[in-house]
Amino acid sequence: MKKMMQILLAGHLVFTACHAQVTNEPGYLKSIDPTIGAVGALLEPTRPTVQLPNQMVRFTPQRKDFLDDQISSFPMNVVSHRLGQVFALKPSVKPVGKESWRQRQTWDHELEVNRPWYYSTYLIDDEIKVEFTAGKKTGIFRFTFPEGKPKAVLFDAYNPGPSQLEFLPGNRIRGMETWQGDVKVYMYGAFSETPTPAMQKGPRAAAVFSSAARTLELKYAISYVSPEQAKRNFEQEVEKSSFAQFTAAGQKAWDRAIGQITVQGGTPAQQRSFYTALYRCYERMTDITENGQYYSGYSKRVEKTDRPFYVDDWSWDTYLAHHPLRMILDPKGEEDMLQSYVKMYEQSGWMPTFPVLFGDHACMNGFHSTIVFLDAWRKGLRHYDMETAYAGMRKNAVSATMLPWRNEDKTPLDDFYHEKGYFPALAPGEKEPVEKVHSFEKRQAVAVTLGNAYDDWALAQLAADLGKNSDTAIFAPRGRNYRNLWHPEKKLFLPKDDKGNWISIDAKFDGGMGGREYYDENNGWTYAWQVQQNIPDLIALNGGKAAFEARLDQLFRESLDRSKYEFWSKFPDATGLVGQFSMGNEPSFHIPFLYNFTASPWKTQKRTRFLLDTWFKDNIFGIPGDEDGGGMSAFVVFASMGFYPLTPGIPEYTITSPVFSSVSIRLQNGKTFRVSAPKSSIVNKYIQSARFNGKPLSKLSFSHADLVNGGHLELEMGPLPNKKLGAE
Repeated sequence: MKKMMQILLAGHLVFTACHAQVTNEPGYLKSIDPTIGAVGALLEPTRPTVQLPNQMVRFTPQRKDFLDDQISSFPMNVVSHRLGQVFALKPSVKPVGKESWRQRQTWDHELEVNRPWYYSTYLIDDEIKVEFTAGKKTGIFRFTFPEGKPKAVLFDAYNPGPSQLEFLPGNRIRGMETWQGDVKVYMYGAFSETPTPAMQKGPRAAAVFSSAARTLELKYAISYVSPEQAKRNFEQEVEKSSFAQFTAAGQKAWDRAIGQITVQGGTPAQQRSFYTALYRCYERMTDITENGQYYSGYSKRVEKTDRPFYVDDWSWDTYLAHHPLRMILDPKGEEDMLQSYVKMYEQSGWMPTFPVLFGDHACMNGFHSTIVFLDAWRKGLRHYDMETAYAGMRKNAVSATMLPWRNEDKTPLDDFYHEKGYFPALAPGEKEPVEKVHSFEKRQAVAVTLGNAYDDWALAQLAADLGKNSDTAIFAPRGRNYRNLWHPEKKLFLPKDDKGNWISIDAKFDGGMGGREYYDENNGWTYAWQVQQNIPDLIALNGGKAAFEARLDQLFRESLDRSKYEFWSKFPDATGLVGQFSMGNEPSFHIPFLYNFTASPWKTQKRTRFLLDTWFKDNIFGIPGDEDGGGMSAFVVFASMGFYPLTPGIPEYTITSPVFSSVSIRLQNGKTFRVSAPKSSIVNKYIQSARFNGKPLSKLSFSHADLVNGGHLELEMGPLPNKKLGAE
């Protein structure tokens, strides 16, 4: 009984202390719940990441997901979104022995607090309270141990390869861990009291403390540059700061970021889903500059810089909505990120696809940074070296392979593409003769053709904007290569072999795991809409607006023709299903907005409201697929506000039903963009009339220039659709 009372008292203390951390939060910060989506639909869950917006040090407890009631360790830094962490530690009250590092600690959901700038949990087995708060290149752990018990902090490495931890005189420590094979990450820190080293061997070590004090702090800094820079980061940022000061500064930083958008109306659940999505949009990219320098995984050396250098971007996920959202909220930061891409090209010889700390991760397919650069250029973002960027984009377009998960010199398959206008596929069961084709990712022939057609369209558009007319003549026809795989009878993009013959497949299910022989993570029904760059032509291919609208309707109603478990055994990314539509994967994001190009724009309003309400609940299951560090959350932010960048590269937004009665976006230029829908509610989801700056809208769209000039979108809402409004 006494033991139980101690645990309950400790839990009360955790709650009380954490409650003190959040009582002064503005409403929009209180609405953030980092545990939303913490149990993945089938694949990866979200993580309750603690960090400053777009900064280097990220933290999340190590466990399988939110259903796992044990924590294995706490990282001092998550180096890259889902690609690993460094410097494992955990507190302990048990005698240090060989089994100490295998111990997992039980935690309780109700005794954990997750804020973007502060984390706290209670380890029930050892009765230890753990707290964490983050700086830019630094962090502070605080441990509260039970009275009269031994105190120890155990250290280990997450990654194989050379790593070490060293105890320095007094209370100081330093370490190095090798991440992803060749990247050295350095750490320098100080405890609040002097430890006694125990069981030290390489990176695995124990710090034992003998004082009677129950509370122990560890301040530390991370560097990718050098051990000396780690110490410098420590001295500059954290050495003279307290835990309370760090927590307050973190909350202030998130207040500035999240407070750019204020909403009124909607339900509390909708506000929680919205603001949590907005918070996740600041998980990456991350600024890795340290005193005018940074370690580059592209040149494999330390580089000098006079502006921030960012890494950790997955452009296949982020070009759709994440980059466009940042172009609204933080155009200066976006310009720094684009200049980072330029530097990566200069240092490595290729424009990257998934740039991370160690270099280009080269995931998925396509060179979608081309679309991002076009989008930024047309939205007035100019503070980066466009000439060098263009050279990099052009080189990728003519000299790099389009093979998935590769960023290197072209292959004979690419020469075939440039000559014939499509990527050739293999028949089912046919052996792959090209060695460079990834054994798991396959050719993805249809997805590669469609994705690179969009990229080449963007390059042609950019060439025209820059006066490079000869390049426009080269790339504009390639922007229409999607037509070469359109099957006019089946109304789908289907594969062809290298002789130009159609390959007969079940477009719902064939193509191996994730459909990768022909598509990528999704089936042919999802890829039937991948022509954002030329929607009028896509409509024409489908037989006109009426047929196009009917085909969209069919998408949301079409059967899987098999059980869900059979379907998901091959398409685990295609979650959040409504018919053949998959809300849980990025290629689907723009599809519900295509109704705005038909005679029934009200169906966009119906679909987006339904999708938000169905698949983005404010609970641990509230993300329908891999959230991808802001890639999916940006869709939620846009759709909830009532507009969406349907075609990145065309500086225009298409309108849908906002879930809020009022949205205000405070822009960097000092102006405010507003959306007013005073009657909006769960029932009143249909737009009756629309005005922009007081003038009626006949077409449900507005330009980026209208937005950044501080425009005002006014929507009259009602319970029934206005079937004439915006009808094309």
